[in-house]
Amino acid sequence: MQNNNELKNIVKEKYGQIAVMNNNNCGCGCSKTVEYSVIQDDYDGIKGHVADADLGLGCGVPTEYAGIKEGDTVVDFGSGAGNDVFIARSITGETGKVIGIDFTPAMIQKANKNNEKLGYKNVEFKLGEIENIPLENSTVDVVISNCVLNLVPDKVKAFSEIYRILNTGGHFCVSDIVLKGGLPAELKKSAELYAGCVAGAIQQEEYIAIIKKTGFSNIGIKTTKRTEIPEEILKEYLNPSQVKEFKEKGAGIFSITVSAEK
Repeated sequence: MQNNNELKNIVKEKYGQIAVMNNNNCGCGCSKTVEYSVIQDDYDGIKGHVADADLGLGCGVPTEYAGIKEGDTVVDFGSGAGNDVFIARSITGETGKVIGIDFTPAMIQKANKNNEKLGYKNVEFKLGEIENIPLENSTVDVVISNCVLNLVPDKVKAFSEIYRILNTGGHFCVSDIVLKGGLPAELKKSAELYAGCVAGAIQQEEYIAIIKKTGFSNIGIKTTKRTEIPEEILKEYLNPSQVKEFKEKGAGIFSITVSAEK
């Protein structure tokens, strides 16, 4: 079994490669050979969306449910090339501040280049890890994240850090990947091959329990979307009776958007 440092290095290498690619990567939900799900929601038409900053790596649109207000200080974890940061900036306006945190240097560089083109003075990108956020206590109004926390090995520490930096009465809204029910081991292995975002996913009940454990209240799931696995993948790893049982039980991979308050 890989330890936490090995997992972090794998994720960092993968997203570093994506950052330097000329064309958008297929990201979560597909590979060069097979696309088994369309996880990311459509950003077209959303105010603040910047095509050059959208690498197709999300699994939702957390800014749509985050309750961001003009003048807020917002932090985006796993900010990548800056897509959700720039959308949040379109809501906070010039009186707010938006900070993107990413642990991949190539992503930070790409995000800064995108911001240079936009000329925003109240947007900042910082190199850092979610389990050790480079921000002071109680300095943030809203935290957002898009398909990132499931990749973090220590989710308790990650949500504890979110709690630490939020102001009293502040809140988070994140889109993420979770599991429901039991996935056959071979099928989960296949899912990991085709969607790196699934690799660190945990059961939804455990995910919500961690949020409660770290002190948050008013926890609510805003959206739920099932990730459909193609029939050819199911048949490759499961016999006909197992495929039928898998479908009837409703188990699978889901993208959710969840919010909670400090």
